[in-house]
Amino acid sequence: MDATKSIMDTVERFRQRRTAPIVLELDLTEGLTEGPPADPLSALLSMRKTRLSDVLSGLRRARRDPRVKGLIVKIGGRPIGLATVQELRAAVVRFRAAGKLTVAFAETFGEFGAGTVPYYLATAFEKVYLQPSGDVGLTGVSLEQRFVKNALAKVGVDYQIGQRHEYKTAANTFTHDHMTEAHRESLTRIADSVVEQIVAGIAEGRRLAPERVRELIDGGPFLGAEAVHAGLVDRLAYRDEVYDEVRDEGDHLLFIGRYAKGVLPKKLPHPGERVVALIHGTGQIRLGRSGRSPLGGGGAMGSDTIAAAIRAARRDDAVKAIVFRVDSPGGSYVASDVVWREVVLARKAGKPVVVSMGDLAASGGYFVAMAADVIVAQPGTLTGSIGVFGGKPSLGGLLERLGITSESVDVGANSGMFSSSRAFSEQQWERVNAWLDRVYDDFVGKVAQGRGVDREQAHELARGRVWTGADAHAHGLVDELGGLEDALAIARDRAGLPKDATVRAYPRMHPLERLRPPESSEDKAAALAQVRLEAWGPLAHLAAELGLPAHGPLMLPGWWTIR
Repeated sequence: MDATKSIMDTVERFRQRRTAPIVLELDLTEGLTEGPPADPLSALLSMRKTRLSDVLSGLRRARRDPRVKGLIVKIGGRPIGLATVQELRAAVVRFRAAGKLTVAFAETFGEFGAGTVPYYLATAFEKVYLQPSGDVGLTGVSLEQRFVKNALAKVGVDYQIGQRHEYKTAANTFTHDHMTEAHRESLTRIADSVVEQIVAGIAEGRRLAPERVRELIDGGPFLGAEAVHAGLVDRLAYRDEVYDEVRDEGDHLLFIGRYAKGVLPKKLPHPGERVVALIHGTGQIRLGRSGRSPLGGGGAMGSDTIAAAIRAARRDDAVKAIVFRVDSPGGSYVASDVVWREVVLARKAGKPVVVSMGDLAASGGYFVAMAADVIVAQPGTLTGSIGVFGGKPSLGGLLERLGITSESVDVGANSGMFSSSRAFSEQQWERVNAWLDRVYDDFVGKVAQGRGVDREQAHELARGRVWTGADAHAHGLVDELGGLEDALAIARDRAGLPKDATVRAYPRMHPLERLRPPESSEDKAAALAQVRLEAWGPLAHLAAELGLPAHGPLMLPGWWTIR
């Protein structure tokens, strides 16, 4: 009897749990991952991280789920990019519009540090709570650029770098000791555009006049009590007090990632189903396969991997449209061109290609996107940077100071031109500039072709300048402002698919298929990433932050970020 009663009690608890009101949770302490893991190591490292796509799909489904009564989000921890924040804000606003409760809770917005962007995210919620010991670091936006030219000169290092054109400032870190006029102009406009977006969002969310928000930004950061008095937060409360206020007895707490994956019934595939393929391209663009170093350095968008994925989607009769999610600062020109070509071929095959830009889609990241039917970006996306730079450091002076001598045997006038122990000769520098001209001319020509403008217009929008998504949209480099959900809706519409047509992360394979080697470059398995044993992974990451030219000629400046 006891065993029977125990089973019945378990069944009853399960039934109550399935029918109980649901309060969804999202913990952003560890940040978000952009898309599905590209390789086994990424899958392991991201096991406890929530995917942005799961959050978006979960909130979309929850809007129509009568069991879901509200959402509590803990904000803080690792920084989240501005465009990702705007994507989350839009999803929360739609969730609120369905009559659901939304609550943002933070232990602190900055803890005596920058907290403008996290607070901007919080203002999309109906209620904003702050731990009594917390602060609101609403201080605006600062884009700081460091210059190391003089420091390098002291140790005998000289950089020889050419760029196309004046706004392509990634290499200025090494070649200048101050901002050029074009450099300052570009950064000033980016900062102004970002502040405009943040002010508008906070003003709407907190029901304040924009002028008052700007006054508050100039008066920050704020202690907790000051933030309440200024109307920036609703109440000071600890986590238990927030949950006691939001939850009723019997409510079921559920992380939104679990809700998106396992609570709701999923559509079963059927023969002849028409789908939208979703392909993620994340990280620096390089030749070869996507992957990451197990020793650090982050992930990379490999041209072979992404090209194979687009090619497989193009050849799959079930795929009627492609959404290409791009989050990249750029990288190799040749690798970017490989991906660009596959986008062109997909369009020629009659399959609409819609690009959804993440936090970054600049330089090479714009190159791979510019041939799409439609480009969608958030207002805070950083894009453009249509230009090129290239060159090398000359370490001869440093080596001499260290007592290191270097000798070589050269056959060919330019055989040693890429050696870092000597400077370019006049003839070699001419070849470098001819290469830069060729790359820039090709880039701008393809921008003109993809955007439907003449070459002179494309050049004026290019010149290496970085734009926010809002400004890129105003100048025609981006077609629509929005996020991944908007891009998927556009793709379905372009392909004549129903609004609930299935989205399939591509390539979709059985786990056992992932273990076998591909039969050819036409095989879907060729689109898998790899783990690379790169001993210099941590230094590669640092170099990427510095914008070192070793990572490719199409790169976004890497010294500054928006937080």
